[in-house]
Amino acid sequence: MPKVDVYDMTGSVVGEYDLKDEIFGVEVNEYAIHQVVLNQLANKRQGTQSTKTVSEVRGGGRKPWRQKGTGRARQGSIRSAQWVGGGVALGPKPRSYKYTLPKKLKRLALKSALSGKVADNELILIDQLTLDEIKTKHMVEILKNLNINEKVLVVIDQPDEKIQKSIRNIPDTKIAFVNTINVYDILKYEKFLVTKAAVSKIEEVYA
Repeated sequence: MPKVDVYDMTGSVVGEYDLKDEIFGVEVNEYAIHQVVLNQLANKRQGTQSTKTVSEVRGGGRKPWRQKGTGRARQGSIRSAQWVGGGVALGPKPRSYKYTLPKKLKRLALKSALSGKVADNELILIDQLTLDEIKTKHMVEILKNLNINEKVLVVIDQPDEKIQKSIRNIPDTKIAFVNTINVYDILKYEKFLVTKAAVSKIEEVYA
């Protein structure tokens, strides 16, 4: 059972917390992580790219020259794919790139990503995260107290307007909730700052 130190907002260690093995202590499955990241990126694609085929390009209704006797290759339209200004052969058309993965694979990937953060000492557990007012400066001080200088994903158990608005202007910092964490964000951000309440809820939801 992995153990991590619990910090307060001043950066002092105030205790220890035993993380559940089935969430934070599994063997990292790189295949599952890779598949889920590909799936997330594919599902984000708009799929709006489009090219015109020969039938959609304006003009080219008349045969440019007669079939035989000119010494040139036969042509049916100046809007064929080989002509400048012609249509595109086999070009992209609007489509959806979305596809689904098995729930077990997605859950395994999430557990692997969380376990990887613990193994790499990139998970920082804080007893609570509260602010009296919306103040980016105060949030920056808290991150500084915790010695966080890298990209950080802050995870809290429920929406908090003061924290959310205090974080949104800090570069390379993102806030997430227990029900919105995903493999891509966990890997993208080097540090994973999570409150004690959020960890308890993660263990409850994903166990």
